[in-house]
Amino acid sequence: MLSRDFDAWSEAASRVGHCANPIRLHGSSHTVDTRTGEVLGSFSSKDSPLGVLHVRCGNRRAAECPSCSRLYAADTFHLIRAGVTGGKGVPDHVSDNPLVFATLTAPSFGLVHGTRGGRKCRPFTPKGVSGVCEHGRPTVCHATHDDCDDLLGQPLCRDCYDYVGHIVWQWWAPELWRRFTINVRRALAKTLGVAESRLPDHLTLQYAKVAEYQLRGLIHFHALIRLDGPKTDDGFAPTPAGATAALLAHVVEQAVTAVSFDAPPLYEDDPARTLRFGAQVDVRPIKTSRRTDDPDRQLTAGQVAGYLAKYATKSAGDLVNGDNPHLRRLRATIAEVTDHIATDARGEGTPLREHPYALLGKWNRMLGFRGHFSTKSRRYSITLGRLRRARTRFQRRLSDASRQGKTLDVRDLDDLLADDFEQTTLVVGRWSYAGSGWDTEGDAELAKAAAARAREYAQWRQHTASIRHHRRAIRVGEKGNE
Repeated sequence: MLSRDFDAWSEAASRVGHCANPIRLHGSSHTVDTRTGEVLGSFSSKDSPLGVLHVRCGNRRAAECPSCSRLYAADTFHLIRAGVTGGKGVPDHVSDNPLVFATLTAPSFGLVHGTRGGRKCRPFTPKGVSGVCEHGRPTVCHATHDDCDDLLGQPLCRDCYDYVGHIVWQWWAPELWRRFTINVRRALAKTLGVAESRLPDHLTLQYAKVAEYQLRGLIHFHALIRLDGPKTDDGFAPTPAGATAALLAHVVEQAVTAVSFDAPPLYEDDPARTLRFGAQVDVRPIKTSRRTDDPDRQLTAGQVAGYLAKYATKSAGDLVNGDNPHLRRLRATIAEVTDHIATDARGEGTPLREHPYALLGKWNRMLGFRGHFSTKSRRYSITLGRLRRARTRFQRRLSDASRQGKTLDVRDLDDLLADDFEQTTLVVGRWSYAGSGWDTEGDAELAKAAAARAREYAQWRQHTASIRHHRRAIRVGEKGNE
């Protein structure tokens, strides 16, 4: 902080929102008026505070970059919320359509330690199981684990835990989700008494889902599932009478239990496996349900959007980057299976790329999960791309207003989200990659600290605004009583 170039670094860091690992670029660009061809301005990386252009890394993981993760979480929040309450190009009447919040978990591959809601971990043995496994380890645990206990998610016996089955299920989890969405549509068609091909003439299914790692290293899915009316060009049609959130919840529960997939064998003597979701399925209508962590409070659309945005940014963060005996065993098992598959392919003279698990080793760091952590159906709401384009357009409009000495009216910016937005300027440039990250670890730590302070300040402002809103509501209520 006492170095001569600290002010220049501080300016460069603020321009990228104190990104922890920015991309460094060399080059230049010119802003051209698309109507006249006039060059309105030029920019070179040499004009930057540190002589190189820094741009955000865009990493959504909070463990990797708190600043970009926070921006991604905000975009995800607005994307999810728009599909619940409307806005951002989504009509307000979409909030009247049936909506459920579903959590789909993974099955059990062995006994693991857990919090159990503040109760003892495993005081009783499962039916038909003795108190000691075949490897001489206890199958019970009388401890009461807190949230910081290192044993959480760890198997009671690692030799009994089915690590290979764990990896196979994780690899095919995206396929299970795909089949689940198909089953929901089939169940809806059966409930309505129409052919599955004619279902879009009556109802359409939209969803937004995120994946989160459980402590045992397995993925489970959180999803908002919405029921819209007949398929239209604009989408978001009102739901016909009779299609309720309770009906949708019942159909979703049926679809989850009906999902199955016969996984291909890993190698010649590998046993057959039929994969399913876990027995713990939570499906709740939004407008009538309660929060699972506080049964006395209503579950609101804003809370659900916040939950999913949080999961989307932390899903592959601390857990996957962590190190404990269970995760090390998982990664070692993936490496062993990958070597076995490669050896068999060489022995049989078959191309390894044709094997269904050929890329398993590339996903070792993700514990075998190869799917996207945040996905949505096409007509659920706005896309992340449109939100990012709107932000870019705003930044350009703000820059133009600053260059012309004008004040930008932020109350009239609805056209930023339009697909037919007319660009009056064009940026033409040539850039080359110069590297990633800050020059020193100290710079990176300062950037992370600044991003943390910005997050804390935003949380403080939100908390303060909530208190003011609560006090204002009390005053209004007191005046009404008078």
